[in-house]
Amino acid sequence: MIKFSDLALDPRVLQAVAEAGYETPTPIQAQAIPHALQGKDVLGIAQTGTGKTASFTLPMITLLGQGRARARMPRSLVLAPTRELAAQVAENFEVYAKYTKLTKALLIGGVSFGEQDKLIDRGVDVLIATPGRLLDHFERGKLLLTGVQIMVVDEADRMLDMGFIPDIERIFSLTPFTRQTFFYSATMAPEIERITNTFLTGAVKIEVARQATASTTIEQKLIAFTPTRKDRSFTEKRAVLRSLIKEEGESCTNAIIFCNRKMDVDVVAKSLKSHGFNAAPIHGDLEQSQRMKTLDSFRDGSLHLLVASDVAARGLDIPAVSHVFNFDVPSHPEDYVHRIGRTGRAGRLGKAYTISVPSDAKYLAAIESLVKMEIPRGEVPAGALEDVADRPDRPREERGSRGAAPQRGRKTDERRDRTPRPPKDAEPASMTPIAQPVAEELEQRAEAPKREERVRDDRPRDDRPRERRDDTRMPERSHDRAPDRSHDRAPDRRDRGQRDDHRVLGLGDHVPDFILRSFALKPSLVRDADEADQTAESEA
Repeated sequence: MIKFSDLALDPRVLQAVAEAGYETPTPIQAQAIPHALQGKDVLGIAQTGTGKTASFTLPMITLLGQGRARARMPRSLVLAPTRELAAQVAENFEVYAKYTKLTKALLIGGVSFGEQDKLIDRGVDVLIATPGRLLDHFERGKLLLTGVQIMVVDEADRMLDMGFIPDIERIFSLTPFTRQTFFYSATMAPEIERITNTFLTGAVKIEVARQATASTTIEQKLIAFTPTRKDRSFTEKRAVLRSLIKEEGESCTNAIIFCNRKMDVDVVAKSLKSHGFNAAPIHGDLEQSQRMKTLDSFRDGSLHLLVASDVAARGLDIPAVSHVFNFDVPSHPEDYVHRIGRTGRAGRLGKAYTISVPSDAKYLAAIESLVKMEIPRGEVPAGALEDVADRPDRPREERGSRGAAPQRGRKTDERRDRTPRPPKDAEPASMTPIAQPVAEELEQRAEAPKREERVRDDRPRDDRPRERRDDTRMPERSHDRAPDRSHDRAPDRRDRGQRDDHRVLGLGDHVPDFILRSFALKPSLVRDADEADQTAESEA
């Protein structure tokens, strides 16, 4: 049996590995490390939880043992699709490189640029980053990639499948052509593998297990049920989940519960907490500090249930996870392999439950086609749906989604209902003397178009516009004199008002009362004004 001491690793690395409690390498480590130490490109495909991180970290530390880092020019680069996976790689590096003088820097979002800039300015041997934050530092002129000797892409299929292809291509173009490249993943579709051929040169492909297979240490079970009503599917799935957790009892020491959508992660976590479970959510919309705090609580055992999106499905190494519950059937079959791979790691036994409804049939078929097996069926726990209230689910868009419009509360409706309203048979209030003329004026404006038509029809024939009668029907030339349109003009308002009994809008013949009032000054005021004028003239 091969041991780590047989792999020509640096003695300081072997000492750190021994202190970590490892003696025998996993199959992916035993096959990949010798090729990596020879300077070859490696394409590694293995089940999740088989030690892929150490298979590139150990030879990278050995190869970088000689040399010195320069400011803003890292000697190696590790790309990870998520912040949590990048942080985990950094933790592995600290464990295995603690007896060396190699330095590292972690570039992920949610952390201030200032602290990261200080690390880069001092010079680092290993730079671990997510693609977005790495390009941000490069565009700010804080980073050069021309000194990269070793480049690692962890979870390669996820990186290339999540829309990172343009960023990956740009990052590769910034690194030297002579670099050594490692690609590692648990799944590698043929079309993704063809893309990796453009990034690797003469790569050694190492496949220690059939692609997209789950570990034999994981007991899988599918809980399929039909909701009593379509609008109660979400509520009844939560009840089934709670019953499964209770049925496992003390054997469920901790568990990860996966949902497809972020808003459902929050709802399921809140529901579990309301029923007395120790649960917390984690997804991409949370602050990085909160995400790391939740993960640390789950690792040290203070958190029992971790409700997560697929941000926790890739590469996270939490060795003692006893159960995985798929609250939603993943829409991508590869994600199923990664999700259930969070349990049954490092030879431990684990259980993976998947809850499905009839609408998940096509996703289940794709998963079973990928893993080349039929997932064993299980029964819904007895009495799981008895405590579900007979009420419909709210639409998912209303369940605590970020940016959702606030719902109208009862207090608002009560305030609106307390607004006094006149009874239907109440008499209209009498108008004030000032409002009466205004109402009449508005009524006249509303009837103006109809009155205009009547006035036009009642005009004498001589006053109507003359119609041009031209039997030749020839069009007029542009230089002809324009015809006299004087008869087309409407008659004067005053004349038209004399010919009919209709009122005319505007002032017209009606003069408001306030204009006709006398504004003569009192004699005393006139006398005072005259005396003031005389005084002013005498002073002048």
